[in-house]
Amino acid sequence: MSGQVRTARKDIESLSIPKEVAESLFSCGGVEGLVDQLPPDGVFEQMRDWYQACVDPVRLKILSLLMVQPLCVCVIKAVVRMADSRLSYHLNILKKAGMIEGEQQGQWIIYHITDEARMFLEQERNRFLRSNSSGIVK
Repeated sequence: MSGQVRTARKDIESLSIPKEVAESLFSCGGVEGLVDQLPPDGVFEQMRDWYQACVDPVRLKILSLLMVQPLCVCVIKAVVRMADSRLSYHLNILKKAGMIEGEQQGQWIIYHITDEARMFLEQERNRFLRSNSSGIVK
């Protein structure tokens, strides 16, 4: 047995945890091995930003619109029916989270959803629909 394996076993044995958890933890390299399997902190920060951006139904509606096609602010405003300043607030949250991007075209800004955000939302929508087997939302 190498020194690292002995250290991992010693560290695990010093913890007050159930035997089956200790055995499983030992097989992945102990607490350090477990930590090594975690994604980088930046992934958790991006997940937090995206989930916070999706907390508001207005932003979810904007994202859903942009999943259909890129749109200018005037069309988004017509659907969500809110003042320019309030809509700008929501769009900025989505931009800061990296979920949408705006491209200047003449006097308009055309917003589109990023590829990463599209995949994220499709996965979340599918997960939600699976957990709500009837697919009916009140």
